[in-house]
Amino acid sequence: MTSTPRDNGTAVPAGRWSRMARLGSLATGVAGGMLAEGARQLAQGKRPVLGNLLLTPANAHRVAEQLSRLRGAAMKVGQLLSMDAGDLLPPEIAAILARLREDATPMPMSQVVAVLDAGWGDGWRHQFRQFSFTPVAAASIGQVHFGELKDGRHVAIKIQYPGVRQSIDSDVDNVAGLFRLSGLLPATLDIAPLMADAKRQLHDEADYVCEGDYMTRYGALLAGESGYAVPALVPELTSASVLTMTRMDGVPVESMTGASQEVRDRIATLLIGLLLRELFEFQLIQTDPNFANYRYDTASQQVILLDFGATRVYPAGLVAQFRAILRGAIDGDHAAMDKAACAIGYYDEQTARHHRDAVLAMFVQACEPLRIDGPYDFGQSDLPSRIRDAGLALGRERDFWHTPPADALFLHRKLGGIYLLAARLGARVDVAALARGIL
Repeated sequence: MTSTPRDNGTAVPAGRWSRMARLGSLATGVAGGMLAEGARQLAQGKRPVLGNLLLTPANAHRVAEQLSRLRGAAMKVGQLLSMDAGDLLPPEIAAILARLREDATPMPMSQVVAVLDAGWGDGWRHQFRQFSFTPVAAASIGQVHFGELKDGRHVAIKIQYPGVRQSIDSDVDNVAGLFRLSGLLPATLDIAPLMADAKRQLHDEADYVCEGDYMTRYGALLAGESGYAVPALVPELTSASVLTMTRMDGVPVESMTGASQEVRDRIATLLIGLLLRELFEFQLIQTDPNFANYRYDTASQQVILLDFGATRVYPAGLVAQFRAILRGAIDGDHAAMDKAACAIGYYDEQTARHHRDAVLAMFVQACEPLRIDGPYDFGQSDLPSRIRDAGLALGRERDFWHTPPADALFLHRKLGGIYLLAARLGARVDVAALARGIL
């Protein structure tokens, strides 16, 4: 039995040329918006300024809407920019682009069927007692459906949008150029490292077989632990473009802001403790900080871990250097921190002393919760904004343009996301106690 709603989704452009055409029409729309805004300002007796014509809410709406329809790498770039560059944009523009971190426009049933036919074969319906064609979530590179197999297992099926893998590099390059052309980013912002990260991450995320393997590894690493739950892979229904796992229900973790202090503290403690274990014990980190990757089962009091596409393996030597930085920050040993930071690649021996000190000061700030005896109150702390401001200040210094290795950048993003979630929950976490058992 399958549920078959009206085919009212929006088809994902799968071919390279159709995707380029969409981006081209978007550029035309942005240009048209510039002309209209310029005419309006002239009619009011104002002298139009090019930057103001480009950087308008109307243009931001055009970009967000079209990227949501393209999905894939195009949408992922918008998501990354809204997270990583949002603080450099006018508030109204940042708010519009932040829509890309929410659900995308789902693809229609006809495309869903085509992807499943290609991944499972024409007779796949016979394996299901029930399959819902109405997606429960639609994100940048795929959407999720629920179903029930003939053996009674309830499953969640992540279906990749067609053409995503083949268009990653060109999408990222084209959208980066579009953002520059449209003026939606400041001209002084260097987005090249961010775009390179987006390509690498998307190629990893688009390999659903690899993601299934990582999900299985996490399930084994956390087996028997009461605080976490990981879906089980259904390998016979998993392919490069379709990932099937057991269904695990829970509430969005960020919706727990109204829960008791004890519950909020528990959630944040579990997530921060997991990140420390990922880096220093597992040497394997799911690096995507999206809140949607976590749900909470109020009955079992478990954090449900979802989406392992952005998982990265961290070499033992690199992990040892990060351990040295954390220990140095806790002990006030700046010489040890300096040596480890140089070994990781945050800077080199030729870097000016004041720039090195600025980087080390950021590390000390980021480790503030580890240096506090007892629970650290994330709800009352402005730590995320202080770290952000320090990073932006350093980034504006043109004589210090040095991009850390990708592993470090992904770790920063994950740590920042967990800190923000803890702050949103108003959680109090004894981070120092968690670290003592690992460092």
